[in-house]
Amino acid sequence: MSGQAAFAAALLAADGQCPPGLRTWNGSAPEARFAVYRNNVIVGLVDALADSFPVTQALVGEDFFRTMAREFVRRSPPRSPVLAYYGEEFPGHIAGFAPAAGLPYLADVARLEYLRVLAWHAADADVITPARLATVAADADALAASHVAMHPSVFVLRSTHAVVSLWAAHQTDSVAKSLADIDPATTENALLCRDGLEVAIYRIDADTAALLEQLLAGSALGPAMDAVAQAALNFDPTAALALLLRASAISDIHPSRRDGQ
Repeated sequence: MSGQAAFAAALLAADGQCPPGLRTWNGSAPEARFAVYRNNVIVGLVDALADSFPVTQALVGEDFFRTMAREFVRRSPPRSPVLAYYGEEFPGHIAGFAPAAGLPYLADVARLEYLRVLAWHAADADVITPARLATVAADADALAASHVAMHPSVFVLRSTHAVVSLWAAHQTDSVAKSLADIDPATTENALLCRDGLEVAIYRIDADTAALLEQLLAGSALGPAMDAVAQAALNFDPTAALALLLRASAISDIHPSRRDGQ
């Protein structure tokens, strides 16, 4: 192991040992100085997680969250200097964190918050104009064979828990009152999309979520709708597309797929 690798490993080691060969300029104890630096690194990474997962922290309290986050930091240090994206594996860590077992919805709330981070930092793109939509929709057969280009900030999350409601409750001035009306065991699905400088989170039904998944996977509009309709009893494709348009989730609709263009 190189000196740099040993230094990095010692920063996150649970035993707190100082890496060998460390020296200080004034002859003071390197162990004390390294301990301070080590603590600052861990605190900084935990703070980064707290910034990305504020609702997750609010649901369990700061002390619980920071304990859970410190364990994650030691197991999963950043692989990139861009801390805005740090925490991709944090929801999985929460799912396996024994003290959080009594909160089965917590991992999915964290997944929602991480997708919100990705949506916030996604590339800019145009949104389909009414004129463009009218042109494409004028030919029903061509429309069915078209591919929908989703905005880069669009993400969909399926959950067996009330993740959208739990997140939304923490955006109100009366969090406790809002939470009292929520059954966490309610199945909810989320659509995330950035409109301007704001990331909007919509609660969507399972059919709309399935349609989104088909479109994001590259399916043409007609086959995507047919696949959802075959598995659903009350699928309303017009309402689903109307929601996507209201959410500014569609960038364009192409007569044929344009991979790499």
